[in-house]
Amino acid sequence: MKNASARTIYLKDYSPPPFTIETTDLSFDLYEDHASVVSKLLFTRSTHEGAANATSLELQGQLLKLERLSINGQLLKPDQYLVDDESLTIPELDVLLGAGFSEFRLECHTRIEPQNNTALEGLYKSKKMFCTQCEAEGFRRITYYLDRPDVMSKFTTTVAAEKARYPVLLSNGNNIASGEVDGAEGRHWVTWEDPFKKPSYLFALVAGDLISLDDTFVTCSNREIELRIFVEEKDIDKCDHAMLSLKNSMRWDEEVYGREYDLDIFMIVAVDDFNMGAMENKGLNVFNTSCVLANSKTTTDFAFQRVEAVVAH
Repeated sequence: MKNASARTIYLKDYSPPPFTIETTDLSFDLYEDHASVVSKLLFTRSTHEGAANATSLELQGQLLKLERLSINGQLLKPDQYLVDDESLTIPELDVLLGAGFSEFRLECHTRIEPQNNTALEGLYKSKKMFCTQCEAEGFRRITYYLDRPDVMSKFTTTVAAEKARYPVLLSNGNNIASGEVDGAEGRHWVTWEDPFKKPSYLFALVAGDLISLDDTFVTCSNREIELRIFVEEKDIDKCDHAMLSLKNSMRWDEEVYGREYDLDIFMIVAVDDFNMGAMENKGLNVFNTSCVLANSKTTTDFAFQRVEAVVAH
């Protein structure tokens, strides 16, 4: 496969989308040879000039196998939408929904192969762990979406996987529910909810056999925030400096900018195969291990400073 040619995007060509996504409900079923993703999206018509007459929806998507698509519970036939290597388009929403519609719900079932995702964008397999990297345009490798930073949505994410292989299932937000998968022995699930809107490039998911260093941080309004740094068991003795750096940076944000952390938990995951130094996903930062692990017996002063700088960033 040839590499895609680089494309330049100019500000003069920008136009806001005619629709936005109010809520994003995601369900992941993770297996060794594939992942099944179900997205349930609530679309509303934008209020800017030109959006009132829009009747076509175009979503971005790459390397996805579309298995099912429905609007307001109505299953769409193949001749009611268009799919190519970069997008999914529904051209006649007014025919499906009636003239003057202002909102609709889209449900999309896709199949992806994280174990074959060597680009490390979207959802991929890192050794024995599932991980995501969605900045800048990786989310479109997970499901069809308005994958652009000016579309903000509230995300609720349920992740299901084999419990023995993947005892830890993480995503953005607060852990609101968990349990065993009915009718599937040995599989479990966890649901995460982020009550604040964010763009798709800040979405994150991690599933693996990890342990954590745990601590707490008390905010300026006296809220207690749970702090957890997840690593492989071999690295647990190298997390203390990162935890101290995290607490110092949270306090600095409050003292300098008056910014108090808004969730109940803040998590960091250290991954060997990560294509950046770190990624500031909302509430679930993913780090390359070289940027978060430090031990006084084996780590230089410069490396300690780098960990502090990356965590603070």
